[in-house]
Amino acid sequence: MTTEHEDVRELLGAWAVEAVLPGDEHRITAHLPGCAACSAEARRLRDTVRHLEGPPAPPPSDVPHVLSRAFRTRAPALRTAPHAAPYAAAVAGLQALLGELGERGDWETPVAHDWDVHDTVAHLIAADEPLALHLGLHARVPASSVPEGAPWRAAWAARTSDVIAHERLRTPAQTVATWRNQAAGLLAAPAAHDRELAARAAVLMGVRLPVGDHFLVRAFEAWVHADDIGRALDRRVPPPRVPHLWQLVRLAVRILDIALGPQAPTVALTIEGEGGGTEWILGDTTDAVRAELVLDPVDFCLLIGGRRPPTDIPHGLSGDTSAAHHLLTRAASLSWL
Repeated sequence: MTTEHEDVRELLGAWAVEAVLPGDEHRITAHLPGCAACSAEARRLRDTVRHLEGPPAPPPSDVPHVLSRAFRTRAPALRTAPHAAPYAAAVAGLQALLGELGERGDWETPVAHDWDVHDTVAHLIAADEPLALHLGLHARVPASSVPEGAPWRAAWAARTSDVIAHERLRTPAQTVATWRNQAAGLLAAPAAHDRELAARAAVLMGVRLPVGDHFLVRAFEAWVHADDIGRALDRRVPPPRVPHLWQLVRLAVRILDIALGPQAPTVALTIEGEGGGTEWILGDTTDAVRAELVLDPVDFCLLIGGRRPPTDIPHGLSGDTSAAHHLLTRAASLSWL
């Protein structure tokens, strides 16, 4: 059982960005005068946020009315560095969607991977945890008994399963608060707005990337799961803002190029849609291009995220069909979401 001090400490990140419920706000303000440690941490977080806050982005005009209202009334988005801005936006968007669910039975709606909405939010706690721990934040769910030296996929599967089991014993509101507070902590961390810190590489989830790219991975996953929840509830979730979407596309192409390796059939991949278009040559760049493939940026991201099967993805194709199919199949295989 956690103490009042521990509960308040969990809430400080969200409190700093004005994202706590009224009851939690009262608990925090009542606790701070008598706790020097929490008061100091609260001042530090508020000082950080004061330099980072910016106005919320306006909702797209085609977002349904109810969800648009939620986007307009959410807590202010943080003015983070470009590498963390997509994550901040994805967190705000998912928080807006979850805020519309209330206490109704929507939380038990099946989503994906045998998870309901509640489980999916719990999964995001586990998914964000490696980056949070790397940045010096404390774990918000009790430690799991993952064997030392276990392959990362096995360790990841065990951890996400344990976190979901833990959160099933709590209310959806408690689970959302834990996810939201951890996300607020990530966005208040120095690496979220310091490009030098963001350039330092770290191995997380089996991938060595700059910390800034790990923030993009977090944005990718938050958006994909928000889209999962929206589809399950028959509510349209808008794609990332165009600049953010292209950041995710460029990251996904870099990861796909590494996964294909230098021996793969050479394919000219063009991602083309709102915001422009870019072409990459992937595979064996010493060989002639065997196929030219054109994809929409949202479809490409959903393919990489495991939400579009290679056989159903809309695309333009000329040249060797087998070379293009190899690229599409490899892209779909990269998802662990």
